[in-house]
Amino acid sequence: METSTTNTRDLKKLKIETHLEVFDSLSELPIDIQELMNKAHEARENAYAPYSHFKVGAALRLDSGAIVLGNNQENAAFPSGLCAERVAVFHAGAMYPGATITTLAITARSLKHNVLTPIPPCGACRQSLAEYEVVQKTPMAIYFMGERGKVVKASSVKGLLPLIFDSSYL
Repeated sequence: METSTTNTRDLKKLKIETHLEVFDSLSELPIDIQELMNKAHEARENAYAPYSHFKVGAALRLDSGAIVLGNNQENAAFPSGLCAERVAVFHAGAMYPGATITTLAITARSLKHNVLTPIPPCGACRQSLAEYEVVQKTPMAIYFMGERGKVVKASSVKGLLPLIFDSSYL
């Protein structure tokens, strides 16, 4: 992320840029990332999405090499559901306290239409992921895609969520 400030009288402008890598297909990625994304695809198929019909799978790799899966879990009381990314990261936090998340892979598909656009984490997931990234003091790479096609890589959560809110403000 690059920032620059321009002064015009009393007005300050802040320019924020994010740099992402875009791959045309999963096959262009390193083998370990392809394997992680394939785990996310498997997790996606077990998602509980009877209302949105939009299935999301997440797989994250820890510094130990362990892989933790998550998928979206919906509920008729919509705010009670949870996204795949948060299921995975909270599971990792519960089962592997103190572990560092090195990489997160996310994939999504709809039961109503083809999803060929890479689907990034929602705002709530970005905030949760940011908390973990700040606490572990090291960036986590995030790869995301639709059901097939292009894959986007962000080198860190801050690359997806500039100007994060974290505990340093409390």
